[in-house]
Amino acid sequence: MGKVTTSHDGAVAVLTLNSPDNRNALSTDLLVELADALEELDADDGVHAIVLTGGPSLFASGADVRQLRDLSPVEYAASPRATSWRRIGAVGTPVVAAVAGVALGGGCELALAADLVVAADTAVFGQPEVRLGLVPGAGGTQRWARAAGRYTAAGVVLTGRTVDAFEARDLGLVHRIVPAQRVVAAAVTVAGQIAANGPLAVRAARAAVRRAEELPLGAAMEFERQQLLLMLTSDDHVEGITALLDKRAPRFTGR
Repeated sequence: MGKVTTSHDGAVAVLTLNSPDNRNALSTDLLVELADALEELDADDGVHAIVLTGGPSLFASGADVRQLRDLSPVEYAASPRATSWRRIGAVGTPVVAAVAGVALGGGCELALAADLVVAADTAVFGQPEVRLGLVPGAGGTQRWARAAGRYTAAGVVLTGRTVDAFEARDLGLVHRIVPAQRVVAAAVTVAGQIAANGPLAVRAARAAVRRAEELPLGAAMEFERQQLLLMLTSDDHVEGITALLDKRAPRFTGR
């Protein structure tokens, strides 16, 4: 078995980090394999949502720091590691992170790169990079600040403190909390609710939500309007409205 395993539940794919010997530390090999798997699923018309998990006990303990100790800035910038993070961020299929146990450093950044986080009651989030003389480099400063506000982000990133699932939910980072043994199943349920909707519309809506973090309000609203106009050209929107009027479930085709 590889460092990432894939299974399917209808239109939902489940990616499981599978490197228990080092607590799912995000080695370069694991990140490359994860990026490969995500891109393959992203190109699969039969996959409408993805669950990313480490299982019911552990998500990811952070970067494999042994690989960073002697890495120069030039080497890092050109490394498969940095490229993999960019590839992961470019995936267009909605991703639900199912987080149990620790999600620290790069593991926390990986969870927050998802569209929704379903957390176990055992989940712990944090960015301890400053304790190692480093800073988060895969979105840790930015996603914490956008989700929880600059002052809360500073309190987490600058002290290196951890946040449990309940505080993370209060801060707006977590969608739902469940017992650890149910975290993957709960995330699959949420992903199934996403996958049941029009796939073109889901991708467009996801892209519009993400623009809220990147664009001024006026530009983001224009992007949203353009996505609506695009959906008005689709067969799916006709099917969705017809199904509503006929009081039946829609049969979306992704066209």
